[in-house]
Amino acid sequence: MVNKNSYFYIVLITLVATLGGLLFGYDTAVISGAEGSLQAYFSEGLGLSSLVHGITVSSALIGCIIGGFISGYFATNFGRKYSLIIAAVLFLISALGSAFPEFLFFTKGEPTYALLITFNIYRIIGGIGVGLASAISPMYIGEMAPPKIRGTLVSLNQFAVIFGMLVVYFVNWGIAKGQTVEWLNDIGWRYMFLSESIPAILFLVLLFTVPETPRYLVSKNQDEKAMSVLSRIYEKTMAKATMFEIKASFNENKKKATLFTFGKKIVVIGILLSVFQQFVGINVALYYAPRIFESMGAARDASMFQTIIMGLVNVVFTLIAIFTVDKFGRKPLLIIGSVGMTVGMFGVAAMAFSNKIGIATLIFIIIYTASFMMSWGPVVWVLISEIFPNRVRAQAVAIAVAAQWAANYFISSTYPAMMEVSGGLTYSFYGIMSLLSALFIWKFVPETKGRSLEELEKILVNSQKKEEDVA
Repeated sequence: MVNKNSYFYIVLITLVATLGGLLFGYDTAVISGAEGSLQAYFSEGLGLSSLVHGITVSSALIGCIIGGFISGYFATNFGRKYSLIIAAVLFLISALGSAFPEFLFFTKGEPTYALLITFNIYRIIGGIGVGLASAISPMYIGEMAPPKIRGTLVSLNQFAVIFGMLVVYFVNWGIAKGQTVEWLNDIGWRYMFLSESIPAILFLVLLFTVPETPRYLVSKNQDEKAMSVLSRIYEKTMAKATMFEIKASFNENKKKATLFTFGKKIVVIGILLSVFQQFVGINVALYYAPRIFESMGAARDASMFQTIIMGLVNVVFTLIAIFTVDKFGRKPLLIIGSVGMTVGMFGVAAMAFSNKIGIATLIFIIIYTASFMMSWGPVVWVLISEIFPNRVRAQAVAIAVAAQWAANYFISSTYPAMMEVSGGLTYSFYGIMSLLSALFIWKFVPETKGRSLEELEKILVNSQKKEEDVA
């Protein structure tokens, strides 16, 4: 049983960890307000193609792939806490460098190929921070949280992601409101990137106030420190029982665990959860939201205001997931969300095929994003933090998150070129992926609500052994 006096403590350390999620959302969505100006400043100034612009808009995702891939190494060798500190430093460097890429080496206002490459390097640095935070923030929360509220607390990280996006939509809109296009293309986009330095500094400072996770401490034979942390969360008897479970999971087999020690199926499920989360096309809606609304006839600053409306919808529906994930379970929410996304994307595709871009398109986009935010947005992160055994969690989460960012990069960078071929076919592809995601969840993904990480490990490993015996 959780110590009643410790709920406040658990929530506080969760909120600190979710600042990593907030910066994840902030960094990935800040580009939505700046991408039009970047196209004018770099692509048009240098005569570059839409494909090059798409790669520039999505360049942070290269860093996200790297950050996700190395997150396992960092989490295992430096701990969950200090890996997040490294991520915070990277966020800060990226915010300053993306705003002023000319610093030291270039002349302000004179776009060159070298400056474009430098800008992309700063965005990639921020992306590495996002990749680290996207893997380790939910891992940290999942390893700290009591089983009965683990889904809710890990979902708070996704809420922070969406809240970070909403905040930056307001920031971008506030910067753009009343300003000329020329000012935005010269100065405004810099302020958008610079604004990220504020939450980055806050994250960095607050991380020094939270403890390391007990599961990481046990893995490094720091049992006394682990017990001290558990005693802050649970009553004495429960703290000892949890400590016993954790030690047993590490001591069950003294041989060094590899990624596939507990079977390939668990790892493949984690990877496919990540890939489907991106192949449904969510980040197209988030990165290119203002441009989508401009295509419906909205002015530049009005289109940014419409992204705020979409951001508010995202926050509301993410809250639905937070309050239901530990009650209804992971699978029902994911399947319902997939159905809603399918309807939304095929609706957008139908509008594109008929060249009727208007309020109906906005409604279908909202149906789509709302369905994602109440399901695949938060719940995939919950599952990824739960389904992997203790001894390979850092490695497996790293692989799953790297796959997620690779899929994200592919979908986001190909969107402009796909839209030049056919908007209807582009959105139909995302609709098909949404439908396939429902079938995948129904057939292959286990329910995980209400069980400790160690209980889940036993269930999933035993299930794998039974399948191998049958085979």
